[in-house]
Amino acid sequence: MVDPKKQHCVGLEINANHLKSVRSGEVTGVCSPIHLGKKTQVWEIKIFTPDGELSCISRITLAVIDKK
Repeated sequence: MVDPKKQHCVGLEINANHLKSVRSGEVTGVCSPIHLGKKTQVWEIKIFTPDGELSCISRITLAVIDKK
């Protein structure tokens, strides 16, 4: 993982597929790690409608950079 005192993350790539619109109510997001390396991380994010249907699936790739 990242030590916020020594490192920070910046985005390299983000991809999102919007599958279903949500007109009202609260959505729920679930974020899961796919790869947690020393220099890069890849996360998958799923967003669900109030009825539990998949509304959006996204993936983000992050660079882990040492602070100076």
